[in-house]
Amino acid sequence: WGIVIFNRLVARRNHAREAWSGIDVQLKRRHDLLPKLVEAVKAYAGFERLVQAASVEARAGASRSELERTENALTGQLRGLLAVVEAYPDLKASRSYLDLQQQITEAEEQIQYARRYYNGTVRELNILIDSFPSNLVARLFGYVHRDYFEIELATQRDSPALPFS
Repeated sequence: WGIVIFNRLVARRNHAREAWSGIDVQLKRRHDLLPKLVEAVKAYAGFERLVQAASVEARAGASRSELERTENALTGQLRGLLAVVEAYPDLKASRSYLDLQQQITEAEEQIQYARRYYNGTVRELNILIDSFPSNLVARLFGYVHRDYFEIELATQRDSPALPFS
């Protein structure tokens, strides 16, 4: 009985770790796109230093809660950058900008999918940690609740409209 519960806890923990790595991959993908977007907009506005500094800070060995905060700050700056683009019709119409915007939108969708999967695996692990009799085994082996991962994305509905032309 205890072995079966322990193995379920291990499996759920490993699913959560795998799901976290999926989030990390997608966040890295978005960070890799940001310098390209900044380069495309650089001639039109002075956002380069601001976005690059936040991008480096967000990736620099941050804990999950710190990563959440820095990702939300970066998202705010990305929203600001996209809002600036509204004032530059030539930039909005450029093929390279439109391609980058599409790639960033896709990256943010993938972040959302990865976040949902991670939060689902965390929910399952936390249920096992809370439920009897698995909570006895979880406590014995030092299992603790994991936090859900919540970040805002620049393409969420409550954000300013993105320029899709």
